[in-house]
Amino acid sequence: MNLDLAGKTALVTGASMGIGRGIARALAAEGVRLAVMARRGELLASLAAEIEGAGGTRPALIVQDIMAEDAPRRIAEAAMAALGKVDILVNCAGGSRPLPLDAPEARWEEAITLNFTRQRQLTHALLPQMMAQGWGRIINITGKSEPEHVNAAFAAKAAIHSWAKGLSRDVGRNGITVNSIAPGRIISEQILRNYPPEERARHSAADIPVGEYGQPEDLAVLAVFLASPLARYITGTVIPVDGGLRRYQF
Repeated sequence: MNLDLAGKTALVTGASMGIGRGIARALAAEGVRLAVMARRGELLASLAAEIEGAGGTRPALIVQDIMAEDAPRRIAEAAMAALGKVDILVNCAGGSRPLPLDAPEARWEEAITLNFTRQRQLTHALLPQMMAQGWGRIINITGKSEPEHVNAAFAAKAAIHSWAKGLSRDVGRNGITVNSIAPGRIISEQILRNYPPEERARHSAADIPVGEYGQPEDLAVLAVFLASPLARYITGTVIPVDGGLRRYQF
């Protein structure tokens, strides 16, 4: 299928590893010109080499800690300088933040900033040029809606779902779609660090109908489709990619 993405531009945050890296590779394979952002420049450089080695255009590298106070402005300006415009924004930076009941306020603030505030700020920094050109795609990589304990990242991801739904109603007439993808257990540094092989095997057998943890490419295929002109009538959604793990009906 021709997704009609050749010549489009995209900024992918959290692109150094895991889901973000997988999405960046998949977009590049469709002819998208990229700016990729993360804290670890050496991993971004290896991603750029992978993309070039596969025949794609070398992406612009933005080495930035998204937690810095002025990070959204810096990232937006660097992406615009490198690409000229940003047609597609993939908000993938973030991380799990399980907290005890007596966690200090600073830990909650850090988690909400990392997993919601910076994504919102970066999106709003890039929205005016999307609106001016009458086309854009915003894709948020979020998280599950069935928290089994207190995790500040879950609360922040729920905030993204609500904000993104509202935003989709405000910018739909400008040719901009806003969607969220809720990953299940997708192999990443965090998953490999927190869940040993025996636990992944047990969990897969007991709770995941497909029978295994997913790969970044399993989610990237949806992200690339949502980024394409073909997905013009899909907006305001939260779509899980989880091998059937979720147990809610809707």
